[in-house]
Amino acid sequence: MRPGDPVAPGTAWRAGVPAPGAAPVGGARAVGASGGAGAWLPPPTTAAWRHAGARVGFEVAYLRTHGTGWRLEGGTTAVEAGETWMVEYLVEVDASWTTHHARITARSTSGLFHLEVEADGTGSWRVDGRTAPQLQGCLDLDLESSVLTNALPVHRLGLAPGERAEAPAAYVRVPFLAVERLAQSYERLPGEGRYAYAAPAFDVAAELRFDASGLLVSYPGLAAREV
Repeated sequence: MRPGDPVAPGTAWRAGVPAPGAAPVGGARAVGASGGAGAWLPPPTTAAWRHAGARVGFEVAYLRTHGTGWRLEGGTTAVEAGETWMVEYLVEVDASWTTHHARITARSTSGLFHLEVEADGTGSWRVDGRTAPQLQGCLDLDLESSVLTNALPVHRLGLAPGERAEAPAAYVRVPFLAVERLAQSYERLPGEGRYAYAAPAFDVAAELRFDASGLLVSYPGLAAREV
């Protein structure tokens, strides 16, 4: 996720994207927790977002089971502040969507960069094989290049309407793949799929919308779901 300028709450539904709370399609079986409002539906095998506002670009992701958890693979190509970049990622999470492993590659006019991160699921991290004490306590990976990674804390926290939680993340920057700690929070709002998101370091406060499988549908000022 790439925090941009503060934006007002809004919705940007796209054709073919199920609205939050939509009924299962084809008899799909509900799985996981969704904070007291029924279970998350299984995620789709693929999703795509158009990035606009903070940058102009497109993101495509593929999701499949991996053991008892999920493997998330995808990439984003974009133009930001007149500079082009592209990022490919592979993120592995457990059944609660807590991050355990990721490999990321970025390319820009500055060169080609690679990153591997590992997490034990209880708050300890290694970045390219080295202990990363600055990330202690983080349970989620957050990619500046991706809005798919917003799904991780939303699934993991399982907030009920009215509940709010801090969700500090291991935040991977573009294009050099530097990793830093990012303080952020999520609050479950009334209604299906509505969350108030805040990242004070970037002066960001936005209302995010998620579908019935817990994937982002709209992030005003940054991205909207296409598939």
